Amino acid sequence: MTTGRRQVRATPAFFDQLDRLLPAEPAGDGRPTRGEFDTFELLKIIDRFAAGFDALPQILPGRPEYRVLVTVGRLVPLVAVVARLGPDGAVELVSVHMDLPTAG
Repeated sequence: MTTGRRQVRATPAFFDQLDRLLPAEPAGDGRPTRGEFDTFELLKIIDRFAAGFDALPQILPGRPEYRVLVTVGRLVPLVAVVARLGPDGAVELVSVHMDLPTAG
């Protein structure tokens, strides 16, 4: 277990996933824009991984380098982010899943 804060970075796949999930401009369907998510949700998520990666639950048994954060968001009811510990000790955000309104 480490003390202090870890560096956190997002992988290109993580950002690609966000781009597929969230519109760049308001779509009128209840989903936040990508910019709103980055401002109100992503910064908090990054902070949680930086300060407490080792305390988060392992997502794969026997693979402590993979952790998951499931949290209630301000704009999104539920967000789950999977991260892995990189070889340099930095946390890499690898995937994101969120509870979004469905088009109806």
